[in-house]
Amino acid sequence: MKSTRQRLLDWYRANKRAMPWRETRDPYAIWISEAMLQQTRVETVIPYWKNFLALFPDVHALATADSDDVLGAWAGLGYYSRARNLQAAARLIDENYGGKVPDNAESLLSLPGIGRYTAGAVASIAFDRPEPVLDGNVKRVLTRLLGIREDIGRPAVVERLWKEAGILVQGPHPGDLNQALMELGATLCTPRSPRCESCPVSQSCDARNEGDAESLPIKMRKKPARIVEAVAALVIRRGKALAVRRPSRGLLAGLWDLPGGDLSAGEAPRTGLTRTLRERAGLEITRASAVGAIQHVFTHRKLTLHIYRATTSTDRIRLDGFAGHKWISPRAFHSLPHATLTAKALDVVLSPRDRAAN
Repeated sequence: MKSTRQRLLDWYRANKRAMPWRETRDPYAIWISEAMLQQTRVETVIPYWKNFLALFPDVHALATADSDDVLGAWAGLGYYSRARNLQAAARLIDENYGGKVPDNAESLLSLPGIGRYTAGAVASIAFDRPEPVLDGNVKRVLTRLLGIREDIGRPAVVERLWKEAGILVQGPHPGDLNQALMELGATLCTPRSPRCESCPVSQSCDARNEGDAESLPIKMRKKPARIVEAVAALVIRRGKALAVRRPSRGLLAGLWDLPGGDLSAGEAPRTGLTRTLRERAGLEITRASAVGAIQHVFTHRKLTLHIYRATTSTDRIRLDGFAGHKWISPRAFHSLPHATLTAKALDVVLSPRDRAAN
């Protein structure tokens, strides 16, 4: 294990990719990068990370920021609970730790949105604590290195992997060691066609020796995504469009959206539009025209969204399932924090005239 550890460190220092968060020891900046990198590609994260730190350069700035500004800076990254949890955690750090990110995994784990992986990553990378990490890349590396041929979704297997990662991280430079494991999984020990000939630990890799690296790790087959159809509309009343805010919990929580909702089984989109606008906003539409449909895939849902442009003369809004609303110019929709799905819908429904109007 000692020689394996040293080979990983030597390889990492010679081959690590350039990333801006690797050029700082600021615990706050490292924490933000780890939150953004969860289920998001490095090249996507880099500009978001730079912009986020420019807007919210420290814990206090994030803690005291307007929530809409935080969600707006996050728009496009997806998994928006990460942004809400970051701000909630920042408020606790500002209040309980004097604005300083805690330097140990136990304290980090007490904060919203910080799990075992993020606590280990921040504690080891920012504070040189010998705390393990276990993400998808590390699971793949350890499974192949140790020849673990069991379903990695099983709790007992997960705990074994945490234990092995915990053994490996003990020693000098734990942050570099953890990053070496992640980097190896991202660049050489990939899911398909692993580059074993370039791997610094291939000689001691069980899967390489047995010739079954590409078949590991073993994962249970995921359930297929649920097929969902929904409707949404740009609803105009006296030149203004209705924007609705999603609840503080659930899918796309806290973001602004076009009003609408899911269709019932076998329900025609036009019928569903009338029903959902009446049930969820108290609106009676006077005219509606279909402008297109878009596809969007969530983690467990495959959505077809039918998009309409509609008018109403209803003055009183009665919300059910939305947290708030406002009437704005259609063009102003883009300035509200909204999800990628909403951005796609706006691209379809906004006319050149909408985009030019104040």
